[in-house]
Amino acid sequence: MNEADSPPPARRPLRWIVPVLGLLVVGGGGAWGWTQWQAQQAQARQRDENASLQLQGLLDSVEALRRDQRSTSQRVQDAAATNRVLRDEMLGLSQRNALLEDNLAKLADSTRHGAQALQLEEAELLLSQAGQRLAFADDVDGARRLYALAANALGDIQGGDYLNLRQALMQERNALDAQGPGARAQASTALAAFARALTALPDAVAGDATTAATPWWHQVLAPFVTITPTRTQGPLTDAERVAAWDSLQLELTLARAAIERGDQAGYEQALDRVALWLPRLWPDSPALRERRGELQHLRTRTLRPTLPELGSTLQQLRAMRDGR
Repeated sequence: MNEADSPPPARRPLRWIVPVLGLLVVGGGGAWGWTQWQAQQAQARQRDENASLQLQGLLDSVEALRRDQRSTSQRVQDAAATNRVLRDEMLGLSQRNALLEDNLAKLADSTRHGAQALQLEEAELLLSQAGQRLAFADDVDGARRLYALAANALGDIQGGDYLNLRQALMQERNALDAQGPGARAQASTALAAFARALTALPDAVAGDATTAATPWWHQVLAPFVTITPTRTQGPLTDAERVAAWDSLQLELTLARAAIERGDQAGYEQALDRVALWLPRLWPDSPALRERRGELQHLRTRTLRPTLPELGSTLQQLRAMRDGR
């Protein structure tokens, strides 16, 4: 009777709720951790892709610079080959001059007319060599020496018919002396001085000068924003600044090569590209404006100046020879 009438044992629902809640918490934590891990993986992939793109861009820039350098080297080699050909021609002309001197020595006892003919031929050869030195190599000093030798050769010839010839030669020598060391030598020296002056340009403008040069509304907004004129002076990273500086040096090298060749168009184009790089590398300042003025003055230089006096003596001498 006591066993039949005893109540059943009480149920314990909390025994099942606690494990279920624990499973839910563990599952939620795992899901949240999986989501965070996937997000981190996506960010890492995005960073790797951006780094790959930047690296590819730098490699393309370096390859472009290498192509330009190879092209410049080829042009310099072509100029060197041209100079070698000119030297060979000048050597041949020098040998011819030596032969003429030998002929003069052998014909020292001949008639006066024959001696004058040889002297005129020697003067013609010297004047022709001087013209070639000026036209192909811009060798002003060598041309002056050849003109002096031609003047000595013409000075020994007697007769009033050669007075105008000697006067024309004097005017031609005076015009050559007025050129100084030569148009190409002067342009090369001025370009070298300009390149050295670029290294002294300030990377930032002094505060007072910047305040005086900027408009008033720039000064009002200065505490809140930074105003940068991206049209001329956009922000450059260190890598971009190094690449820009290398490009500027490459353009200066091209300008020097154009001076050596006497290529007026190539010289002006190289200086125009240099002018485009200046506002990208340095902020506006009085020193930069001065350098830009110097660059504009350099661009106006003529590598092959036209002098009407040059060649006039040779033309008169040939006209006199053909007339006889």
